[in-house]
Amino acid sequence: MYIILTKILRYGILVVAVITVPLLAAETKTVITNMKSNVQTDYMNGLLKLALSYSDKNYIFSTTSEVYSRPRVMESLKSGAISVMWGGTSEEMERDFIPIRIDAYRGLMNHRLFFIRQGDQARFDNIKTLEDLKQIRLGQGRSWQDASILESAGLNVVKTTKKPSLYHMLDGGRFDAFPRGANEVWTELSAFPDLKLTVEKNLVLIYPLPTYFFVSQKDPVLAKDIEFGLESAIKDGAFNKYFYGSSEVQEALGKADLGKRRAIRINNPYLPKATPLDRKELWLDLMSTTTSANASNLADDTSLPSPQ
Repeated sequence: MYIILTKILRYGILVVAVITVPLLAAETKTVITNMKSNVQTDYMNGLLKLALSYSDKNYIFSTTSEVYSRPRVMESLKSGAISVMWGGTSEEMERDFIPIRIDAYRGLMNHRLFFIRQGDQARFDNIKTLEDLKQIRLGQGRSWQDASILESAGLNVVKTTKKPSLYHMLDGGRFDAFPRGANEVWTELSAFPDLKLTVEKNLVLIYPLPTYFFVSQKDPVLAKDIEFGLESAIKDGAFNKYFYGSSEVQEALGKADLGKRRAIRINNPYLPKATPLDRKELWLDLMSTTTSANASNLADDTSLPSPQ
């Protein structure tokens, strides 16, 4: 940018000063995440982009060349090969990484529905209590926080390392049910059309396990930008619009009928003390029968800003 300053001196001499001011380009930074698998939607990637759209930096986005397992993602985040990961929180996760303590799913993931084999519904119709559920073998990932939570409640858990194996193990009778977040089951069911699986109709297992973004301890600036962006999106309504406008969330709220299901609640003894349970604006009453109607109204509210 060139600024030309002129001044007429009293002796009639014209003085022209040319000052060169260099243009300052916005900082560009690449954010690397794990490649999306065939049983995932773009919800978390989209929410991350929304959050970072509030930053004054120019963020660009990339993924790994293949889908990493959770243990590999964690190691890659520690080394800096991956910039951001997401998942259920724990004291260990919040010690090893920087957590952004805003639940990406506003509590929806706390509500677990069950994948079961087609033809097994009658067996689950008889489950009324936690003691009844203890007679059922549940499949889980070996490194998942959920597995520890379920075991702490006395539930029978069968674990494996690779997530895709769980669907085939259920189909093959290695265990009886596979608990998944209410927002996950429909996408995952459609990803395995050749397996004789279905979603159990009457139960919901509830335990608190917020889904956070986690950033390497080496990159506090990125963590601050994500947190600032999410807080800003909550304040201006963009978070609500993104959440309720998501096809994943709409499908879950439309099909799960959470308010009509028999709820079995268990404790999460690993829930960090810093979890912001007192911030009511971060959580939804998802057992309310009015949730679906509210979701439709908010998703259609054109007065709310669109995700960027």
